[in-house]
Amino acid sequence: MQRALLAFYLAPCALPLPAQNLVPNPGFEEADSCSDQLPPFMGIHDWFSVNGSPDHLRSCLPYGDFRGLPMNFFTYQEPFEGASCAGVITYWQIGLTEGREWIMARLLEPLVVGRTYYCSFRANAAFGGTETNPQFWLANDKVGMRFTTMPMPAWNYPDPYPVPPNHAHILYPQILADTVSWILVNGSFEADSAYQYVMIGQFFNNALTDTLHLAPEVDPPNWYPRAYTLVDAVCVSDSPEGCDLGQGVGDGLTTGPVLFPNPAQEQLIVAQRAGAEVRVVDALGRLLWQGWIPCDRWLLEVGSWARGTYGLRMVYRGSLESHTFVLTE
Repeated sequence: MQRALLAFYLAPCALPLPAQNLVPNPGFEEADSCSDQLPPFMGIHDWFSVNGSPDHLRSCLPYGDFRGLPMNFFTYQEPFEGASCAGVITYWQIGLTEGREWIMARLLEPLVVGRTYYCSFRANAAFGGTETNPQFWLANDKVGMRFTTMPMPAWNYPDPYPVPPNHAHILYPQILADTVSWILVNGSFEADSAYQYVMIGQFFNNALTDTLHLAPEVDPPNWYPRAYTLVDAVCVSDSPEGCDLGQGVGDGLTTGPVLFPNPAQEQLIVAQRAGAEVRVVDALGRLLWQGWIPCDRWLLEVGSWARGTYGLRMVYRGSLESHTFVLTE
């Protein structure tokens, strides 16, 4: 008995369980085979297409293959991690047609209503590739992540494209125009439904979308006015340590996002910045509010503010921080 008790008390403490990523196959690595088969997103595990014909790009395909990596029809790019990534059209204007491609996966477990979730993925703007007349020479804003309780029906040609909902739970508000580096898209939100599915793409119509030319338009217009975005390393977690939020530990700063939920609707919380001097500006740089944050969970009422993008600049412990938040309907 004494030996058993001694062994119990000397046993090492259990290590904390790692935060779980609720997204299956987050790097698009798992697939049935390495053939460049059609439809282009068929055979990938857990993910499926619900709009357009997105692409599964893979390093196992020959160099320069239509969907190979790093060189393919659309661009030249190494995956952010592993040997695969996804590619989706995020802007397309042909006459009255507004094309989009959305990909979707069922989460490993439903989200819990009222709980805050932290989300991220990596994105890269495509340009170049093997096509003589490049198909994709624009970059666009509002690439993001959207959650649903039910799967969307699959789109099939010649069905009309689904109407954009003009809403995303997580988005990159600036034009995503970096064709070299993988950009981190991240944020957090409080679940208002038991969401079971995550979607990646651009969910706003062209009138609400800003674009940038990566190259001049040619005449005659052999190039199509489209934007194409690569996606990798998708993550959803109920812990700020579960996903890549772009903020390391050090200099006394907290982990996880300082602002949440982001995008916001009625209220914005600034966490762990008691004593910071703050200035809030609109998209044109006009000062809307300035003052001091009195506590580590400061609440900013934004329900009456115009929907759009805002900047929050603060001086905290001698360091200047700049953050962006978005107000949506």
